[in-house]
Amino acid sequence: MMSIVSLALIITIIIYFSRRFAYAFNIQSLWPLYLTFSVLTVFSFVGLISTINATSGFGHITFKVSSIVMGFMLFLLLSLILVDIINLFIKIPTNLFGVSTIVIAVLLSVIGYWNASNIRISKYDLPIKGIKKNFKVVHLSDIHIGHFRTNGYASHIAELTNHQKPDAVLITGDYLDSQYALDQKYFDPLKSIDAPIYFVDGNHDKATNNKKIERMMEKVGVHVLYNEVVMLKDIQIIGLTHMLADRKTFDIHATPDKPTIEEMLPQLNIDQNKPSVLLHHSPNGIKYADKAGIDLYLSGHTHAGQIFPFNYLNNLVFEYNRGLHNYNGTKVFVSEGVGTFGPPFRIGTKSEIVVFNLIPQS
Repeated sequence: MMSIVSLALIITIIIYFSRRFAYAFNIQSLWPLYLTFSVLTVFSFVGLISTINATSGFGHITFKVSSIVMGFMLFLLLSLILVDIINLFIKIPTNLFGVSTIVIAVLLSVIGYWNASNIRISKYDLPIKGIKKNFKVVHLSDIHIGHFRTNGYASHIAELTNHQKPDAVLITGDYLDSQYALDQKYFDPLKSIDAPIYFVDGNHDKATNNKKIERMMEKVGVHVLYNEVVMLKDIQIIGLTHMLADRKTFDIHATPDKPTIEEMLPQLNIDQNKPSVLLHHSPNGIKYADKAGIDLYLSGHTHAGQIFPFNYLNNLVFEYNRGLHNYNGTKVFVSEGVGTFGPPFRIGTKSEIVVFNLIPQS
């Protein structure tokens, strides 16, 4: 049913594009426009999906071009809708109608690319019961090293992380998003971080090759957590591999062959009298974390929607889409991510490194 609705929506958008551009540029025949927009749409989806894990030069270029086309088509749709709305109230000359639409789409693309590449630092002071003195944590998620973001970006993240002088760095998955970057050199920037690093996998790590990623992480000194509890000073760091919340939950990104959060947490002997930070890629199973006495649940996965209007649509999909929340005393934080997947743009969201100053709760 969902695929039928999606197909109908895509066809409707192609018709809308074709008719409005025919009007804007005084094109008599619609068929060339139908064909052009159909080809661009198919290319953007098929090109992206088929070359995600491409390692050849051709596949690499195809992924980048199809991703940019996908993003630009979205911006073209948004700008066309905006110009159409303005045209309802202020009659826009026909030749200016089309030019304005394209100019706005190009402008959105430039702003979106700059915004995605410009990493922001988000800072929070969090009182945590049982902590004896201030403890600074840097949370990284969804870095997505791959076709668009490579070693320079990873090095920049490491540099910004060191500027925060953290006591620990916690990475909640999706370090890579493509086999194109499945090489030890893309992990080497992590060696320059002056703090212990803990990592749990995400769905893109699994799709890329999470076993190899974990081995490469360990080679540069990163602590990979496999459903376990480790002590860091007086704090329990709990790391879960990417899994379902429970057996009643469906998630296309998590496989049912793993244990669930509901099943795993009781097996870990978490001491509820000691402060605890849970790492899991996606923000699900919060009630089970709360039952286990978790103080802070760190996750990512959502990208906060990445590009408008998905930042709002994501609120319908995820109970927690971005930012800091409280569930019965368990603090839940969902990072917007440091990188992007697919179109290398952000509109309405940000690429963020998150810094938590964990302070004793009075």
